[in-house]
Amino acid sequence: MRLGSTVLIGNARSNLRNPSRHQRVFPPGAWLFLVCTLAIPSAAHAVGGRLLATGGVTQLEGAAGGGLVPWALIAGYGTRDEIGFTGFATWVDTGAFSLRSAGGALGIQDRLELSFANQRFDLGSTVPGASIAQNVLGAKLRLFGDAVYDQDRAWPQVSIGLQYKRNLDFAVPRLLGARADEGVDLYLAATKLYLAGLFGRNVLLNATVRATRANQFGILGFGGDRHAGHRPQFEGSAAVFLRDDLALGVEGRTRPDNLRAFEENDTFDVFAAWLPHKRCAVTVAYVHLGRIADRTRQDALYLSGQISF
Repeated sequence: MRLGSTVLIGNARSNLRNPSRHQRVFPPGAWLFLVCTLAIPSAAHAVGGRLLATGGVTQLEGAAGGGLVPWALIAGYGTRDEIGFTGFATWVDTGAFSLRSAGGALGIQDRLELSFANQRFDLGSTVPGASIAQNVLGAKLRLFGDAVYDQDRAWPQVSIGLQYKRNLDFAVPRLLGARADEGVDLYLAATKLYLAGLFGRNVLLNATVRATRANQFGILGFGGDRHAGHRPQFEGSAAVFLRDDLALGVEGRTRPDNLRAFEENDTFDVFAAWLPHKRCAVTVAYVHLGRIADRTRQDALYLSGQISF
């Protein structure tokens, strides 16, 4: 780690001695969204009409997709005449750092998705007792195609989306050279499900292009002293369903390297998603995150639970 980085982190300790109220708990808006997500569908008499797993699981920033990558699929199981709901909680732990994320999403008529996630990143021994919180508001619109039912057509389901991110604890990111405490990611995702595509197993492929200036997904702010503006990044997922309720897959995601203080690496994961019922899903993954702050190689255990309607 560079000496300058050590000085910056040292100065940041005094600014984060006493975590603010929003660092200790999720903001009221997060709880309200999550309660509505879980409570409203509980009054319904039937689960949505789409097939199992066609809403994906929940991506780290709240969108329907894999753990790292948003897919073109719309959250929940609502058909074109219904509203789907998902609520999720995710925990990622490298040993040196941990990240908790929770929130929910609405899928409206299998066309529009609105999502919210609150993230809290604990800084571990780098800044003992401190954490950085971030809120992510997302929207996704299906443009054309159907990943499941367009089997006789070559084109995938394609969606366009955005994620507005607001960093709630900007002291450390500012000292490291971040330009802003908020930013917007824009992305275009294409997803295709091949029924009985590999030795009779269903196969899902996804490709996403994202324009972003987020540092460490936004945890370390947006833009920096090396690069300030949006840059294109590439993300991909591949999964095979061993059974209708069990999928194994891999994901990769490139990330911009905006800060001179710390090099940022690309990330990938290997995951297993189990969907014992349409209402619930559990995802377990091994995630390679590369450098995080002053730690050079960070591999993490990823665990996520989701409730869907």
